[in-house]
Amino acid sequence: MSKRHSNMNIRYVKYFIVLSLFFVFGCSSTKYLPEGDLLYTGGSVTVKDSIIKKKDRKALEKELEDLLRPKPNKQIFGLRPKLWIYNIAGEPKKQKGIRYWLRNKVGEPPVLFSKVDLDYNASVLRNFTENRGYFKTRVSADSTVSNKRVTAEYTVTPKKQYIIKSVIFPDDSLAMSRIIGRSSRRSLLKVGKPYDLDIIKAERERIDARLKEKGYYYFNPDYLLAQVDSSKGDHEVKIRLVIKADAPPKALTAYKINKIVVYPNFTVSKDSVKYTQKDILQYKDFTIIDTANTFKPRVFDRSIYFKKGDVYNRKDHNLTLNRFVNLGTFSFVKNEFKPSDSIKNALDSYYYLTLLPKKFIRVEVLGKTNSASYTGTEVNVNWNNRNLFRGAELLTVSVFGGADFQLSGTNNGKNIYKLGTETSLTWPRFIVPFFHVKGNSEYVPRTKATVRYEYQNRTQLYALNSFKTSFGYQWKENVRKEHQLNIIDVTYVSPNNVTAEYREDIKEDASLGKVIEKQLIFGPTYSYTYTNTMQKRKKNTFYFNGELDLAGNITGLATGANVRKNDTIKIFDVPFSQFVKIRADFRHYLKLSKESEWASRIIIGAGLPYGNSGALPTSKQFVVGGTNSIRAFRARSLGPGSYVNTVTDNSYLPDQSGDLKLEFSTEYRAKLFSIVRGAVFVDAGNVWLLNADPNKPGGQITKDFMKDIAVGAGAGLRFDLSFLVLRTDLAFPLRRPDLPDGQRWVIDDINFGSGPWRKDNLILNIAIGYPF
Repeated sequence: MSKRHSNMNIRYVKYFIVLSLFFVFGCSSTKYLPEGDLLYTGGSVTVKDSIIKKKDRKALEKELEDLLRPKPNKQIFGLRPKLWIYNIAGEPKKQKGIRYWLRNKVGEPPVLFSKVDLDYNASVLRNFTENRGYFKTRVSADSTVSNKRVTAEYTVTPKKQYIIKSVIFPDDSLAMSRIIGRSSRRSLLKVGKPYDLDIIKAERERIDARLKEKGYYYFNPDYLLAQVDSSKGDHEVKIRLVIKADAPPKALTAYKINKIVVYPNFTVSKDSVKYTQKDILQYKDFTIIDTANTFKPRVFDRSIYFKKGDVYNRKDHNLTLNRFVNLGTFSFVKNEFKPSDSIKNALDSYYYLTLLPKKFIRVEVLGKTNSASYTGTEVNVNWNNRNLFRGAELLTVSVFGGADFQLSGTNNGKNIYKLGTETSLTWPRFIVPFFHVKGNSEYVPRTKATVRYEYQNRTQLYALNSFKTSFGYQWKENVRKEHQLNIIDVTYVSPNNVTAEYREDIKEDASLGKVIEKQLIFGPTYSYTYTNTMQKRKKNTFYFNGELDLAGNITGLATGANVRKNDTIKIFDVPFSQFVKIRADFRHYLKLSKESEWASRIIIGAGLPYGNSGALPTSKQFVVGGTNSIRAFRARSLGPGSYVNTVTDNSYLPDQSGDLKLEFSTEYRAKLFSIVRGAVFVDAGNVWLLNADPNKPGGQITKDFMKDIAVGAGAGLRFDLSFLVLRTDLAFPLRRPDLPDGQRWVIDDINFGSGPWRKDNLILNIAIGYPF
């Protein structure tokens, strides 16, 4: 049989399977319905109005359709698999077993038309539309039946939308009325804008928030009334905001702070705290009742933003609570304000703090697999001691070990094993010589010191001893902006056990020798992160991370080191590295629907060695390829440029790295069913050398660098288990820079039916979490 006929037969089989699935799923969805009932398959809304713009009308229809209840059974490609599972499982005889699990946990019962209230849905649509300013809207409802299935159709006929003609704020003699009036320029109610009940509610919330900053602790939005007059004008409304006459006196009064009392050893299970007179400590404006002498008083001075005599404001209220939570030493934080019994119009503030366990051990098991490159597991055992010096410090001692090994049949046992330890101490404040710095954010600033040692053994090749120590600061301006500055960041790498085999390879490719060179890297590093991805309702969200690494700059300037003049300066008999390195990672997320999005990422990096260094140390160079990079290529195997490694004869995969990096990825993500999400993606990029290397022809960047771009594509499944996301991505190359110019696009070579092609090109990536 010819290949063409074989492919045609396969195609017909696929068509037959698809049609069979539609038939089986379709028939089973109505087979088990109760007698006389119908399967409800959803509702649609049509807005009939010639004035509303088509785009706005479609948006209104979408909003109205989201209000319809009940929701129909979930569909995937027109099928209802969860309903099918529910039906074939049948009624279980007992509340356990596979049948019970399939029917009640995996399956979904049919949504019956008898449960649909057309009149109720019509009233919901009418209320929603009128709340948007389309007063006297008419709504009609109907249904269409076909093959035991029924759909509901709603027709909404709105009148002309009402516009705000004027807004009047409280004008009585109350002090709070003057505060409200002064904030009117920030009002959400704008003359000329459509009437919207949700905007009126938001305006009341805005005014309440403003008053909370001025001492009105007991005020709430319900004490503010919006009077709407639509009797005059052509589809116009006048809105008057007034303070209700029955608002209690305390809601109309501004309060100050009197006593501030802290209970650092509060137990949630007890209603009160037992203490004696010796447990009471007066420190500045605070009364601290610490029965176990757990904390130094300055911990509370740094965390509590209120001072005695301050006017109450919600900003300082929330800042204080967030500071206590972010200290990381309390499992429960409760705050209570009570009217003072000694001073009029004053509040006593009480803070009840429940401690987390002081010492604890956490074990982490991290796994990753890439069928084209490495798979491995790393185990971390972390011992933690909270509040080490009674200042909410955190001491962490970690021991870790792991292994990476190639799955390809050409690795000759050259696996990677690593073992190490790390100790870090974190203070919940800035430690700066000679003066005290107090942050003004709800997030606690931190000072962190770290010491780390790692032994890495690449069997039959070499081993590396790596020592690292750092001291720096971490702080957040707000929920979106975060900074990290290490003023001391030192790394020392020393090789041992270099095999004769690897030394022979170095003779063929001198760049392999850089991996086993002693390295001494020191200098400040800085990282800035901005993200608003936590705002789930936004259609467009962004993430940006920028890094700056300055190594040996001051030392290089002071010593006049210049490697080009053979004037290399050594410290402890090791040349120190001198370079500037920057890296920018920008991501964009476009929300297409409730269950789908389009995510894109671009990474740009550059490293410039100078002074005491002729090249970046290998640990600081850029690499591409792998589970979180260009997934159609082996990890760290791409580039630089169009260079092709032939020295090692594929007995193992040496890391290919460069001084410059450009990488782009984009993927469409959508929920398929239950915990399963799918994605299709395209990745592109490469790394390049800044200077020519005779051992790596084609590796230097040129004006034609775009010809060296590698491109890959693929699809994947992601299993969202709540506590982690297990990701599987199957990828293949579309463009290979290691091929001769003019032959690099390999789209025409794609042949999923060919075993040799699949073996050489298909790469299965298994990882934890999303790639970006």
